[in-house]
Amino acid sequence: MTFARGPLGVATEAEPPFLEQDGNKLIRTIVRKDFSGDMIGTSESQMVAAYTGTTGSAGYVAIEHFTGSVEGKSGSFVFQHSGVMAKGDAELSVMIVPDSGTGELTGISGTLEIDNIEGKHSYVLEYELP
Repeated sequence: MTFARGPLGVATEAEPPFLEQDGNKLIRTIVRKDFSGDMIGTSESQMVAAYTGTTGSAGYVAIEHFTGSVEGKSGSFVFQHSGVMAKGDAELSVMIVPDSGTGELTGISGTLEIDNIEGKHSYVLEYELP
């Protein structure tokens, strides 16, 4: 596996909740990212999240389309996100959707880790290319 790292800019556009019932709230959010460092490019995703009545407990899924380059190889691919928080304890899985790569990124596979330290985002992409 190869690693790509760098900073990440994140902007969100949350829609009003589409369901509020029994102390739970479901919302849809557009998330746009600007990657720099070893990945240069942009992405856009659609996220659906569920917030509970318990502080720090939530879940989300998202599909994210990245366009740009990874360590100088150009193309695009898609990430699939799945995240859960239980009273602040978070688990996040972000994987490259198989066979979603294009251009020089055709055949890419791997996972993405995202860190948010005091509002500053960064990423580590662990990936393979054929």
